[in-house]
Amino acid sequence: MGIAEVIWPLFFPALGAAVSIVHIRVRRYKGPQVLETVLMWQLALGLGLSYLYAGIGHLLVPDAVAASIGWAPGSPFQREVGMWDAAMGIIGLLCLKFREEFWIAFLTGAGLFSVSAGIGHIYELVANGNTAPNNAGTVMYMDILYPLVLAALLVMVWRARTSGQLPAAS
Repeated sequence: MGIAEVIWPLFFPALGAAVSIVHIRVRRYKGPQVLETVLMWQLALGLGLSYLYAGIGHLLVPDAVAASIGWAPGSPFQREVGMWDAAMGIIGLLCLKFREEFWIAFLTGAGLFSVSAGIGHIYELVANGNTAPNNAGTVMYMDILYPLVLAALLVMVWRARTSGQLPAAS
């Protein structure tokens, strides 16, 4: 497994974290506003932009992506997965504009897909010995753990909002 296969799944969450830090420092946010800002940028860039990137890969270079996952090239499912990923990526970017229930809906759909894909990676590893870099590598762990971390962050933001520590989103 090359360094690119290890690092690329971490790139977009790291980008979201970097943008969050700048946003928080410029706005001088404290407390729950920090959590909300981190969540917003993680949903938009960490998850949304990474889905858009994956969608573009599945659509424009499907055989290379298939090989990196351990799939046979030429599968028409590449188009379907690519369109799903691209659509989820666009919805994720919309998290910069829309809040609250929109965030819940996006994270529920994208998170369920991601965790299911991660479980599929584990199945392929155990049942078929698929150790391809984008099946058994960092992607597998990120597919499962990242949505769970974002869900926990969403619950913390939601609790802060319902307790009055955060104003209603505008």
